[in-house]
Amino acid sequence: MALPDRTQQVIQTYAAFIHGVATACAQPQLTPQLQPMLAQAEQQGWGKLVAALRLIIAGRRDSGIYAELDDDERIIVEAILRGIQDPATLPDPAQTADPNAAAPGLAAMIQASTNGDAAALSALANMAEQMVKAGGDMAKLGGGLRRLVHGERDVNVLTRGMSSKGRDLMAKLVAELEKNQT
Repeated sequence: MALPDRTQQVIQTYAAFIHGVATACAQPQLTPQLQPMLAQAEQQGWGKLVAALRLIIAGRRDSGIYAELDDDERIIVEAILRGIQDPATLPDPAQTADPNAAAPGLAAMIQASTNGDAAALSALANMAEQMVKAGGDMAKLGGGLRRLVHGERDVNVLTRGMSSKGRDLMAKLVAELEKNQT
């Protein structure tokens, strides 16, 4: 089954987390090792997701688990549930998300937001919030999305304090936006 690019990006971004939770569900003796990861996620503002994951760990699998979750959290939960059913579907936690795949999708959302698409702006705001919660370069990228919507294209301004990987992703994103302008 081929997943949409955005879904695949979310899954790959949180691969280690997804893998850890699904594995602990299959091997309950690993649950104590999972607790620090859940506590950290909760501290980063993912309280609703952690509550849903605790239900899954306890054995619950019904659709009520999704009630309070946003789109990215639902994607994570669905990946975990698929992984519990079929471990072959679990993402490789050693593989990182592909920034080349993220840039075109983000650029399209930014462009749609710039053109007044309320749904795209809402989705982008939600994505930025999740990025900020993730910390590091993702937080800086999430913080820069608003400036991108408002027309900022100076990569040096947008990448202050980022690692080389973060700068590379932002440069690709700006290049995509500029390509769509011509």
